[in-house]
Amino acid sequence: MSIFKLHRLGTVMEPELGNEMEAEGVLNPAAARSPDGTLYLFPRIVAKGNYSRIGIVKVLFNDKGDPVGVERIGIALEPEADYEKNVLGGGCEDPRVSFFEPLQQYIMTYTAFSTEGPRIALAMSKDLLKWERLGLAKFAPYKHIEFDDVNNKDACVFPQQLLSPDGHNAMVMLHRPLFPGTSPEEIVLDRKDRRIRDHHECIWISYNHINQTGFSNNELPKFASNSPLALPELPWERLKIGAGTPPVLTKLGWLLLYHGVGQVEDPLNKQHLVYSAGVMILDKKNPAKILYRSPRPVLSPELAAEKVGIIADVVFPTGIDQRNDLGSPNRFDIYYGMADNRIGVARLDLPDELPDH
Repeated sequence: MSIFKLHRLGTVMEPELGNEMEAEGVLNPAAARSPDGTLYLFPRIVAKGNYSRIGIVKVLFNDKGDPVGVERIGIALEPEADYEKNVLGGGCEDPRVSFFEPLQQYIMTYTAFSTEGPRIALAMSKDLLKWERLGLAKFAPYKHIEFDDVNNKDACVFPQQLLSPDGHNAMVMLHRPLFPGTSPEEIVLDRKDRRIRDHHECIWISYNHINQTGFSNNELPKFASNSPLALPELPWERLKIGAGTPPVLTKLGWLLLYHGVGQVEDPLNKQHLVYSAGVMILDKKNPAKILYRSPRPVLSPELAAEKVGIIADVVFPTGIDQRNDLGSPNRFDIYYGMADNRIGVARLDLPDELPDH
């Protein structure tokens, strides 16, 4: 039984009636507090034809401090760079945001969808309202495995510098390469006892030896010391796992929620995909070491809004807000996509300790 429990607080954002930019859904938001303490979400907003922008909305709270809605502010990013454009128009999708302390800047990782396919892109901001593109993430090879021409999604960075395996201070990224033949839609067609490959259907961890003063010529050095962090292990995540919310340092270690993809059989005897959420705790000094991983999902599609939408049976955590503003550092509000159409929020209370292994 998982020691982590999520309590749903409700839906905070849904497509605005008559707003063409949101005609095909609002989903998968990043979350971050501005220097003055305002909480902003950065939802993926989808227009007709799957044309995706990254919006900016301000979160509204009730008297108890629970999030109850949003105020639309504007657009953070929309497809403008070549690596964000495709034949349908383009896509800036599924952002995550961390305040990266060494640079005193917010770093956004997002999926840039060009004619080449999805790739990880980064942008930077001082105030969360104006964003400067840093370009596509580049990766050094790992055991002859190349990344730069491989589809990739679901990236997030740690808010602090940490030591890389070779002892250098580094920005650390989690990401989910999509090697050929390893998408959930492809795997679900394969035999049920299909072997998970050691390097493929998993969350990766990579390190970037950035300069303390920033990025030279606004160009990112390559992410290196790449290695698999976690592979699918349990039935609910058998087809694929990927990074979810950016890691947050807690008394237990680095907390992150991740997504797992499984399959279920419906009443018509058809197999379909189900996206659920789990919890990982990583070691404070060595984030490549997993201290805890939830044996069961902490959030699965149950509500109608999570089971019926643009894509059925999806809960997809991407934003996390530590409630220091309420004097509750062990409370975390988790913002997640609901069936690729709406945005929900759930409360997570950190336990006092991890179970003994």
